[in-house]
Amino acid sequence: MNYEHLLLTSSGPITTVTLNRPEKRNALAMPVMRELTQALRAVAQSDALGVILAANGPVFSAGHNFGDMAGATLAQARELFGVCTEMMDAVQAMPQPVIARVHALATAAGCQLVASCDLAIAADTAGFAIPGGKGGLFCHTPLVAVARNIGRKRALEMALTGDVIDAATAAQWGLINRAVPADQLDAATLDLITRATRGSALSKAMGKQGFYQQVGLPQAQAYALACELMATAAMTPDAQEGIAAFLQKRQAHYTQRPSGTGA
Repeated sequence: MNYEHLLLTSSGPITTVTLNRPEKRNALAMPVMRELTQALRAVAQSDALGVILAANGPVFSAGHNFGDMAGATLAQARELFGVCTEMMDAVQAMPQPVIARVHALATAAGCQLVASCDLAIAADTAGFAIPGGKGGLFCHTPLVAVARNIGRKRALEMALTGDVIDAATAAQWGLINRAVPADQLDAATLDLITRATRGSALSKAMGKQGFYQQVGLPQAQAYALACELMATAAMTPDAQEGIAAFLQKRQAHYTQRPSGTGA
């Protein structure tokens, strides 16, 4: 498909989805969010094993487009944030691991988008902020994703102050996996997503889905869910192939893919 606000490229099993509105600081205007959701769902059904989420221009993403909110009715505002939530959920609903490649500032809903990805690598020149605390509209929805990455005190520091944190701090706090020199960003991102897509694609998809199902549950409920998932997963041909290969000291050959994806 052709996209107006995005670029999609594939290299082997990895698909890169790039925000491509540099003149608008890759603001997540309503058409951009709808298109990104559509693209992510299409890639989810493809034969890609991993996804890189990137951006062009001097800013990774400046977050929501204030033009969508200026003079909006309550119904329109609800629709806007509903579409945004749908987009964030699409990232985590994909069977493939998704890594954010952050080369520059990611702010507000742009920071939320990074926090919603499974993995993230940033250039050491990048920054992260949820700046509503400095203005008149608190970053309620970005804080949902950010707090699930870095914990309450640090999330509230970001939200209440609105200050930018650098990539090294973001890595220390757990918002991203690591910060690397800018000239190493592409290689580091590709290295991590390649390592994150080894093994059975079906097992990986079940693992990602199970993680997001259990991570917010109380421990007893989380174990109950995880035990059932692991017992069920152990019955799959790929799991049995992995066990047999280990016992027989040979290389495993995995064939299963998540339902609905390409072969």
